[in-house]
Amino acid sequence: MNSNDGLPPAQRWRALLTLALAVGVSVLDGAIANIALPTISANLHVSPAASVWVVNAYQISVIGMLLPFASLGDIFGYRRVYAAGLAVFTLASLGCTLSTSLPMLVAARALQGLGCAGIVSVNTALIRFIFPRNQLGRGLGINALIVAFAAAVGPSVAAGILAVANWPWLFAVNVPIGALALLLVRALPRPEPSRHPFDFASAALNAVTFVLFIATVDGLGYAPPSTLALEAAATLVAGTVFVRRQLLIAAPILPVDLFRRPIFTLTVATSVSSFVAQTAAYVALPFLFETAQGHSQVMTGLMMTPWPVAVGLVAPFAGRLADRFPAGILGGIGLSVMTLGLGLLLAMPAVAAAPDVMWRMALAGAGFALFQAPNNRQMISSVPHERSGAGSGMLSTARMLGQTSGAAMVAVLFNATAAAGVGAGARGALVLAVGFGALGALCSSLRLVRR
Repeated sequence: MNSNDGLPPAQRWRALLTLALAVGVSVLDGAIANIALPTISANLHVSPAASVWVVNAYQISVIGMLLPFASLGDIFGYRRVYAAGLAVFTLASLGCTLSTSLPMLVAARALQGLGCAGIVSVNTALIRFIFPRNQLGRGLGINALIVAFAAAVGPSVAAGILAVANWPWLFAVNVPIGALALLLVRALPRPEPSRHPFDFASAALNAVTFVLFIATVDGLGYAPPSTLALEAAATLVAGTVFVRRQLLIAAPILPVDLFRRPIFTLTVATSVSSFVAQTAAYVALPFLFETAQGHSQVMTGLMMTPWPVAVGLVAPFAGRLADRFPAGILGGIGLSVMTLGLGLLLAMPAVAAAPDVMWRMALAGAGFALFQAPNNRQMISSVPHERSGAGSGMLSTARMLGQTSGAAMVAVLFNATAAAGVGAGARGALVLAVGFGALGALCSSLRLVRR
């Protein structure tokens, strides 16, 4: 069978199981690491601010290497890059487990981030070759279900492990799952690579640009203006040099040539806007529920759960719809529903009962799910098969940019409204989320005009 037409059904589901194990464990790891920070801080006798580098080192590695690894996938094969990333992630998880100091743990987490970048940079490209074209949306919907499930159970898994064991076991659980996925990696497809040369200078410029960008947005809430100005200027210079170089090469790491296609550009804009909205809500709502409304941590977790649960329920259905209807329609409707849910959360009374919160969260999550699989299908389908890695890497990069920017904007809002209280900052963040949700719906709908 032509690799562009997907794998035979039996091999298709073995390949999907391999992806589910690797992607699921990488998402789960990100969710449980955040929950474990207070425990790690106390156990290693470091400050909470220092312990945040357990998360930062991972995120910097991921976003700095997504596009270079996607390019390597186009050149050497997606399966090779995926398997290498999975092997590094698994070994780094063992390194995290054995760490006895913060520097050791941060180094292992940075290495783990490199492995995760190898996995997620080519994940969508592999799905494109696993499923036939007329079932691509279904495959992406199943992938969204896996991600949503891992994100939903992450806090519960972390709490369960910490109730009976020390924090290193949070990372130890990755090792057997990663090893099993490595045993199954032969089921993944091996499409013909494109064989263009790898541009090491572009890879270095990519890493420098995105690391400086993260440093700049992370400092928005607390860094002195002079430091922010220097970081922003350095980001602008590095980014300009990086983009200018991409314009001169045939197969750029940052696919600037693909941005000449309006559909691709609008799809990226839709993705970034939606993840800014989602992240702003995810960061702000726990503060609103606990500090402003007085709910317990357990109740806050319960009220946050309907969002990922709704994503898991709706995502497979949205994937099937994506194979039949334009992404512009589905994405516009989905993000409009998400924006409505966020607006209803913003309009809640000062103290709301848990059921009133939960159905609004479920509505927002369902809308987000209805957008996600069709949008991902549009992005990966709008690039040539031999550039699938570039499309897959850009999809993951758009998500990371949206999440990073959303969290940074919320930090700025909390600092700006400190005198008015946490509740004011949280509500301001929800206003921000509503605005970006509406912007995402508009960008998605504009794709219908471009068609």
